[in-house]
Amino acid sequence: MEINSKETNAAGFPVAPTYVIIPDEQLESLVKTNGLIPEESLLNAKNFAEREKITLYESILRMDLLSDQNMGIMVADHFNLPFVQLSNIVISKDILNIIPEVVARRRQVISFDRDKDGLHVAMADPNDVETVEFLKKKTDLPVVVCLATAQDIENAISLYSEDIAKVFEGIIKENLEKSRGTSGAEGTNFPIIKILDTIISYAYQNKASDIHIEPQNEGSVTRFRIDGVLHDIAVLPIDIHPQIVSRVKILSDLRIDEHQSAQDGKFKFETPSENLDVRVSIVPVTKGENIVLRLLSERSRQFSLESLGFSAEDLEKTKAAYAKPYGMVLSTGPTGSGKTTTMYAVLKILNKRGINISTIEDPVEYEMEGVSQIQVNPKTNLTFAAGLRSILRQDPNIMLVGEIRDEETASIATSAALTGHLVLSTMHANNPAVAILRLLEMGAEPFLLASTINVIIAQRLVRRIHFPCRASKEISRTEIAALAGEELTTSVFGSGETVSVYKGAGCKLDYGTGYEGRIGIFEVMIMNDEIREAIMSKQDAGVIYKIALKSGMKSMMQDGLEKVAQGLTTLEEVILATKE
Repeated sequence: MEINSKETNAAGFPVAPTYVIIPDEQLESLVKTNGLIPEESLLNAKNFAEREKITLYESILRMDLLSDQNMGIMVADHFNLPFVQLSNIVISKDILNIIPEVVARRRQVISFDRDKDGLHVAMADPNDVETVEFLKKKTDLPVVVCLATAQDIENAISLYSEDIAKVFEGIIKENLEKSRGTSGAEGTNFPIIKILDTIISYAYQNKASDIHIEPQNEGSVTRFRIDGVLHDIAVLPIDIHPQIVSRVKILSDLRIDEHQSAQDGKFKFETPSENLDVRVSIVPVTKGENIVLRLLSERSRQFSLESLGFSAEDLEKTKAAYAKPYGMVLSTGPTGSGKTTTMYAVLKILNKRGINISTIEDPVEYEMEGVSQIQVNPKTNLTFAAGLRSILRQDPNIMLVGEIRDEETASIATSAALTGHLVLSTMHANNPAVAILRLLEMGAEPFLLASTINVIIAQRLVRRIHFPCRASKEISRTEIAALAGEELTTSVFGSGETVSVYKGAGCKLDYGTGYEGRIGIFEVMIMNDEIREAIMSKQDAGVIYKIALKSGMKSMMQDGLEKVAQGLTTLEEVILATKE
């Protein structure tokens, strides 16, 4: 049942309508029957749906109460339909094109196979009999209906798109011909708006986190960062690079006449499924100005702690730590290791109507309903420390400090954690013990740290093996033992001469990389009496780390190797992430 539809977005891509997959009352009954969501959480989801004027289905997804896949499986079972995950299927172009792209977008339907039973299609709305009848008449084939989630279908629709380099080649050729013979200089009539919109739309479709547009000798080079790795996408004529820079500055309300200073800004970009927040950084370089656009997607950050990669043991430790009404929960690691995502996953769980939550961030990356979020602004002297002081006067229960990076912020945060507040924060440190050392160096009192820290989580991100093209291989046990040590290797893989590990062979779905998405590897250090005593006596980080391991903390290498043994990632990824 279609309840809302738009025609196209800014880039000319048709915008998919919203479907009521299952009525709210029916879904509520289904969730209760299956006992999948606690009563209080379900009530919060209903209230959120009412406030935001969205379906209960969408509300449950946004609040991370159930994953997109688990919701799909539950609804498919309710309708007695097979559930299919399109991201795990290689769909040939001839099968895909049986259903025109415009129909696929408007009706949220994808054809993914054809055999003796007929045409197999994945649909988001199992009640859409009209589309099924249309397909039967169009193809003269029986139609086998499977249920897929709307997000999965939306991702699969990107398969219709041509290679971005070919798209740009067509745009450039067409407009070069138009510009020749006109009074303007060659290249001045390029449709810059269309080019930039196309770049952002393709980046979003390919799940890129960042877009780099850089002036180089060969032209204006566009690169996408996907799963932490930069990929060259296209090279545009260098003549149009200044125009792209100007377009980005206009969208971001930056000075278009300033070319010698770095500028930061942000703007919103409409995609078929959401309004995307785009963070902008423009920096002068020898050949012009570099543009980096960070795509902050609401859908891509719908993570639960489980989906981030916490083991069952570490998950229980973390839950026990943030369930306390006061104290400090810290996430540590280098830039880009997922620290903020982890803290927001915790914050989503804690975000309830009767609790006052405030944050101070630089910048505010994830907007959360019901949370008071403050943006750091050095120009007005609104620093982390100043913002934190202001938050304390707002009667908060829970505070998120984007990063502890100086003595004043560390002092206020630890004092707040001691006086009845739950403080969540991040900081740069290699492991939990080093985080304690850094806080001590910032002037935090040892007795305060020993009394206030509930848990310190150190983390890194590794690329996840693409499951559809995953293959196992045998390697010598001594290879792993040389890297991880005999004891740890035996603990994870046993004592056999060879060990089974996995890798992705590479396929069309993962662009030949063998990987899709990323997963975290963690060290979770819970405070105990022995660690407190070591902090009070100002022991060095190495001593504290050994005590934590002896007390049951799993090392990051061990957590990574366990994920290797489970076939989630590769040995190479773990070694790369854990080397100091």
